[in-house]
Amino acid sequence: MKKIRRLPDSELDIMLALWEGHPDMSRMDIETVINGSPKRQLAPTTINSLLARLERKGFVAVKKAGRNNLYTPLISQEEYCQQESRTVLERLYANSLENFVTSLYNGRTIGREDLERLDKFLEEFGKEEPNE
Repeated sequence: MKKIRRLPDSELDIMLALWEGHPDMSRMDIETVINGSPKRQLAPTTINSLLARLERKGFVAVKKAGRNNLYTPLISQEEYCQQESRTVLERLYANSLENFVTSLYNGRTIGREDLERLDKFLEEFGKEEPNE
């Protein structure tokens, strides 16, 4: 698997809008998704700048449709999340899921009920054949 660069939060917000949307989204479509959220409001010029950066980094493809540009993600959300998960696990938890879960539990991010659901998930997950 090729190495995918980590995105700054502002660029990730654009990618989340693209992943949530549909192929060939215009800047206005993306703006509607992003500015529809109370957590973040971006100006059209900012969105255009972020889209240009994402194109240079190889995250989106751009095609012309009349006077508009249409944007399509080149990297899936699943690919990006897998890379980010691996990076966090390697860099912060020495590749140890146990250290990661312990950190979440000790930080009160997850509780006993979450651990029980995780245990059931892992039991079922272990029964499946790996996709290799």
